[in-house]
Amino acid sequence: MPILHLHLAEGQHSDAAIGELVLAASRLYAEVLQSPIERVRVFAQLYRPQHVAVAGRLVSEGQAGAPFFEFLVLEGRPVAQCQDLLTRFTELIVDTLGVDRSGVRGVCKPVPPALWAIAGQPASAVRAAEVQARAP
Repeated sequence: MPILHLHLAEGQHSDAAIGELVLAASRLYAEVLQSPIERVRVFAQLYRPQHVAVAGRLVSEGQAGAPFFEFLVLEGRPVAQCQDLLTRFTELIVDTLGVDRSGVRGVCKPVPPALWAIAGQPASAVRAAEVQARAP
């Protein structure tokens, strides 16, 4: 289930830096959630600078881009774990892209397991089957 979306203005960061960020965020997500990395999905969405406004000014007119990220977790995850991800994703973005921390924003979106699909099946059913399969 771990899904992370990074929203960035085009032309602000190199493809290499964005690639490094996507890979590092994948590892971080798996680590914090103690989830197999095979379940992690990270997407970097780039927006044309003339379509991004920060502090009421267009990035195409010289305003610095301000990354935004959002990630999904199944409901029931500890709040402390979600807050850890908020902090650590912010740090990763700042360190990897060299942006000003004060401009980075992020949000955690919990999703009910009954409303999340894994291979077309509700996560609640898939996870229950996985737990049952591991039982002695």
